Amino acid sequence: MNPATLVRHRRITVAGIETFYREAGRPDAPVLLLPHGYPCSSYEFRNLMPRLADRWHLIAPDFPGAGYSGTPDDFDYSFDGYAAWLEAFVGAVNADRFAIYLHDFGSPIGARLGIRNPRRITALIIQNGDIPYEDALGPKYKDIEATWALPPAEMRKALGQAISEETFKEEFLNDLPPPLADTIPPDMWKLHWSLITSRRKEIAIDLIAGLRENRAWFPEHRKYLGENRPPTLIVWGPNDHYMPEKSARAYLRDLPDAELHLLGGGHWLLETHLDEVAALMRDFLGRVHAG
Repeated sequence: MNPATLVRHRRITVAGIETFYREAGRPDAPVLLLPHGYPCSSYEFRNLMPRLADRWHLIAPDFPGAGYSGTPDDFDYSFDGYAAWLEAFVGAVNADRFAIYLHDFGSPIGARLGIRNPRRITALIIQNGDIPYEDALGPKYKDIEATWALPPAEMRKALGQAISEETFKEEFLNDLPPPLADTIPPDMWKLHWSLITSRRKEIAIDLIAGLRENRAWFPEHRKYLGENRPPTLIVWGPNDHYMPEKSARAYLRDLPDAELHLLGGGHWLLETHLDEVAALMRDFLGRVHAG
């Protein structure tokens, strides 16, 4: 076994917050940043990282309030707050320029780094990321949008009732047909539910409620994509109640040169289609960094 491809588990203090992250690959190799989605952690990248670590330096942090990172009381648990923290994190690990994997909530968080400094982003890999196109969202978003009409206290109560081990399981199984649903390990929901505390439940409510305010940021996201046209690989699982096939195709409005690959599977492709995703990424990143 090549020691360089082993995943290392590290801790660092970032902006005063104890931060856990996974790292693999040579420090002098091109960097691939892997911000995770909800309700997950850097655990979602555990199998991908060894597949690419022979040629790239992969870094996957746990956000504050998630995974094995700390949960400070005075942190701004919003998309803007997470983006500011992620910017501090990449500075702490000396990642000046990097490709970035945009998945789930990691998409609006990670994309903010590109908006703040487009030159730092060498490429985008977008995999069932939260999209900046209101008209291409999947039907499951209607359930979230319905809570926006409620008074704040009732909205938070409704969102809180949707945060449980059973709903975590539903998040990971999503719209997968039975043969594929069987390939999602129960560790995905049982591990991440075991890490939920009463404070972390409130954080999850804050973040989901923040999707409403995040809509105002959509034009900036689209502007970044359209004006900068970073090299982009879109790899998508269409069996996704939140972000189906039309969500993937919406990106082509601002990224007409992007490579789009629709695979079987759904929201968590690294569990169901790891080999295909890794091969597509290896080919794409190889061309980006060779150019």
